[in-house]
Amino acid sequence: MALNKDLIRNVAIIAHVDHGKTTLVDGLLKQSHTFRDNQAEMQQTLIMDSMDQEHERGITITAKQTCVYYDGYKINIIDTPGHADFSGEVERTLNMADGVLLIVDAQEGPMPQTKFVLRKALALKLKPVVVINKIDKPAARIEEVKDEIESLFLELATDESQLNYPIYYAIAREGKAGKTTALDNDLHVIFESIIHDIPAPNVDTDSDSTQLLVAALAGDNYLGKYCIGKIFKGKLKKGQSVKILHNQEIKSGKIDNLFTYKGLGKEEVQEAVAGDIVAITGVAEANIGDTIATGDSPEALPTIELEAPTLSIYIGPNTSPLKGREGEFTTSRQIAERLERELETNIALKIQPDGLGYKVSGRGELHLSVLIETMRREGYELEAGRPEVVYREIDGKKCEPIESLTIEVAPEFVGAVSQELGIRKAELKSQEITSSGTTRFVYEISTAALIGLRNNLLTATKGTVIMSSISSGYRPVEERYRPERNGALVAFEDGVSTSYALDAAQARGILFIPPQVPVYQGMIVGLSNKKEDIDINICREKQLTNMRTHASDGAIQLTPYTQLSLEQCLDFLLDDELLEVTPKSLRLRKRQLDPIKRKRENRAN
Repeated sequence: MALNKDLIRNVAIIAHVDHGKTTLVDGLLKQSHTFRDNQAEMQQTLIMDSMDQEHERGITITAKQTCVYYDGYKINIIDTPGHADFSGEVERTLNMADGVLLIVDAQEGPMPQTKFVLRKALALKLKPVVVINKIDKPAARIEEVKDEIESLFLELATDESQLNYPIYYAIAREGKAGKTTALDNDLHVIFESIIHDIPAPNVDTDSDSTQLLVAALAGDNYLGKYCIGKIFKGKLKKGQSVKILHNQEIKSGKIDNLFTYKGLGKEEVQEAVAGDIVAITGVAEANIGDTIATGDSPEALPTIELEAPTLSIYIGPNTSPLKGREGEFTTSRQIAERLERELETNIALKIQPDGLGYKVSGRGELHLSVLIETMRREGYELEAGRPEVVYREIDGKKCEPIESLTIEVAPEFVGAVSQELGIRKAELKSQEITSSGTTRFVYEISTAALIGLRNNLLTATKGTVIMSSISSGYRPVEERYRPERNGALVAFEDGVSTSYALDAAQARGILFIPPQVPVYQGMIVGLSNKKEDIDINICREKQLTNMRTHASDGAIQLTPYTQLSLEQCLDFLLDDELLEVTPKSLRLRKRQLDPIKRKRENRAN
């Protein structure tokens, strides 16, 4: 029997990265008795973060649905990413919600992504409930944060009713919340707020026809592709014939299986009513943004509007001399098929053919690097180029994307931050001392100048910088930003690196490889001390004679090599360089491997 829509609540959890969304969902799952006391989930944290990369990076990458029952109400919860690069996930899933819990850190206050997600929620007329989290922080500034939230609502509200929002206080990590800073020992007030402050779904349950907007896709090896979305009109039944509306096309399908959510899993039902969030199989041709409908004259719901990509990167088959040795999927066709599958769920991506490979456009470096790392872990071998800005033509002028960048650092690193941002021609909008004694900068900076900034600042501030950015529009291109970097140490012959050769090479710069690894002509093995590239031999063996042996010179002492992460490798690249990505290795290389041809091309340019 389908549930009455008045007993359904659909709520999205939105916030800036690391403000406590997923931790709050943990508490809601545990305190609603979704799990038995002896289930493993009761001892886990960040239960909703299911991807390996989410646990490793400490961020939510994909939006996820769960469901809890409380006091007779069914509460569908949508946990959204907090990082700006995954805002496409936020945009598509907010369509399923009727209200939002806006989580704000009691020390940091509203941050760039807070503004972005709240603007989207208010534009969709979703009812907001504010939760000020982490009020136990020593530097918490609760009253100031409340004033900042009020200013944010005044700026973004689309009608006066949105200025009336309830505020609650929480320590999500301890599963506590309250109407005042004197917290209860549970999240009871949050459950009550969802039931009484978030409205029931505004849908038509009596209609003879049905409408469902596909907001997400999933799949398994048993039942295949699932289409996930909220029913806006009518009812859906297992075995029902439906129409799939894509742009102007209409295709037929049949619902094989119908599921609603319960806890972390799904439960099969025979019927679901308008207002509920469901997953259906049997309509494999449907994609995100399509409408699944019934009736003689099926009507499409408004499609999901997305922000345009700001960065692109070349991804193609590996062309290095070591190609095919470490990956399972190596051909251009296999890479193309994988990227096409990614487009089904990662709708903020755009893909175009580009030579042997593809130009993949997304929301930022992290958005693109997560895709590359995912493919790498799945056994793909590929090569990637330097991230490039996606320009747009506005009123006949070439325009570049710009971003609002917020940086927070300790006082001793203010000079280093100011110097780095000055080099990148960023415009300082505000600077203030926070209550915790740190300095908070807000800059306007081009997306091109943002590439590689995070790694530089992490080095300059000994890993203590806190920074985030959000897209803030476009401006005419005045001059193209060109990154400054010393030259590369480039291997000029094939072979295996030796300690003897590396010992001589480390005086020329910083090494990226240890001894006994395969290298090839044109492979980048380090960063030079000079501005120009240096070709070096790192495979040279020590010549032995009767009078001169290994032992006579003592043991070689090598400086530990610098191992770059995937993001650091992408930041390192210049236009004439590529990154070779395999399941086992990351290798930097020159596009033109032959040193003579490379020098000839450089002179021509």
